[in-house]
Amino acid sequence: MIITNSVLDDIPEIFRLYKFAIDYQKITFPGNVWPEFDKDFIATEVLENRQFKLIIDNKIACIWAITYNDPQIWEERENNDAIYLHRIATNPDFRGNNFVKIIADWSKEFAEKENKKFVRMDTCGQNDRLISHYKNCGFNFLGMKKLKDSSDLQEHYQNADVCYFEIKL
Repeated sequence: MIITNSVLDDIPEIFRLYKFAIDYQKITFPGNVWPEFDKDFIATEVLENRQFKLIIDNKIACIWAITYNDPQIWEERENNDAIYLHRIATNPDFRGNNFVKIIADWSKEFAEKENKKFVRMDTCGQNDRLISHYKNCGFNFLGMKKLKDSSDLQEHYQNADVCYFEIKL
């Protein structure tokens, strides 16, 4: 297993995994489904070394992105002392390997190297199964609330209840 930055040549596979994730969301939690993401948005993340992949047997098993600030989602908690995990998507051939736990462990090391105090993550809607899973992976569930201003955020954040998760380093 290797964790490394995604590269531009990975973009078709990133979108393939997003499609699988969206299809899975439509079945398991239809009240909140990711939109189709813009290719330039993802390319920017790749070029800024903020898109990552977990590789097993030369195949991309899982992907995710990070940001270094997230003021519209984290509002008053945003103080430039965290990394924020976004869009974890697993290759269906590798489901059940608890990649969120692996990503949580990796992110703690990554955040410490970046002199951050927290690893944070959010999800939309009250998905009790997902909340429990994230808690089992080491995240503290901080609660759920509606965003004050979601105007610049992607469609799935519009009028959504947002669940907040955090690991304090």
